[in-house]
Amino acid sequence: MAEFTLELNDDQKQVRDWLHGFAADVMRPAAAEWDEREETPWPIIQEAAKLGIYSLDFYAQQFFDPTGLGVPMTMEELFWGDAGIALSIVGTGLAAVGVLANGTEEQIGTWVPEMYGDANDVKVAAFCSSEPDAGSDVAAMRTRAVYDEAKDEWVLNGTKTWATNGGIANVHVVVAVVDAELGSRGHASFIVPPNTPGLSQGQKFQKHGIRASHTAEVVLEDVRVPGHCLLGGKGKLDERLARAREKAKAGGGERVKNAAMATFEASRPAVGAMAVGTARAAYEVALDYAKTRVQFGRPIIENQGVAFQLADMATQIDAARLLVWRASWMATAGKPFTAAEGSMSKLYASEVAKQVTGQAIQILGGNGYTREYPVERMHRDAAIYTIFEGTSEIQRMVISRALAK
Repeated sequence: MAEFTLELNDDQKQVRDWLHGFAADVMRPAAAEWDEREETPWPIIQEAAKLGIYSLDFYAQQFFDPTGLGVPMTMEELFWGDAGIALSIVGTGLAAVGVLANGTEEQIGTWVPEMYGDANDVKVAAFCSSEPDAGSDVAAMRTRAVYDEAKDEWVLNGTKTWATNGGIANVHVVVAVVDAELGSRGHASFIVPPNTPGLSQGQKFQKHGIRASHTAEVVLEDVRVPGHCLLGGKGKLDERLARAREKAKAGGGERVKNAAMATFEASRPAVGAMAVGTARAAYEVALDYAKTRVQFGRPIIENQGVAFQLADMATQIDAARLLVWRASWMATAGKPFTAAEGSMSKLYASEVAKQVTGQAIQILGGNGYTREYPVERMHRDAAIYTIFEGTSEIQRMVISRALAK
């Protein structure tokens, strides 16, 4: 187990600089165009694949970095480039984490490579959990999975929403109810292979921010998947459901793992790192502007009202990064989030991103409100961090419950 450190090693610095160059040279020049087009930036994803950034090997290296800092470092640099394009590049990772968190070794080896494709034929994947009536309230999920024992198949029916890459993905990971009486404890995750009949894209959403990332409904109508597409296998599911039923009869007791929550718990620090990247990008634009914008005969950074805002922004970004790095190291080291450290990192970094991007607009004044400067787009992008993968209100609930134990 690596000791906790606040310093990247030489290899990590080299990767960081490589990612930063891609973000600066490839992503940023294209950011405004793809934001306006509101389409998946396939050429940029393919360029990332050719360079080895969009690949299973690269993300596996970062995921298994013994310091825990590989993933947050990667997320920060890419989202510093542009949040919408970055989410198109890393969105597949949530589905991959869903398989890593719940699947067998064979399932991981089979399906995660299928999610990425290769440099000549890039693919994406989608993690489908939220529903029209079940966002934060996962217990309200209605999508059902019924086992057909005679054919050893699961039959899925329902509608998923807010799915990144939903409908255009090569592989969909779908969370469904297998035992409605157990509430959120009666959920399981399923792989829906490419070209499976019955799966279709519903409404594609036109969004406030992260517009270069495809977000849509996924409709499941009598979707049949083989038994081996149940993540973890049926034996493991039956054991888990039996324990949950026993606990329910006994009136509660030990918490039983939920398929969707296991994925979100693993990804919260990574979302915090995304928010840090966006906040840092906006802060740097505001800092450069304040140094060069002259009013009343001097740069506006010499105005204490502006300088103090920048001081607060820099401090908040550093504090958010430290929370993210701590949670990422803890997760890698196998240390449980007994004080909800993962939720703390996501909550604080998300709120910082919204605040810092808003302050950046204020420092740029009228210019900041126009699309001539990127802080307007960054502010729109930052709004998502307090919403997806657990709203700020849900994070506060998780933290307060940890405090009450």
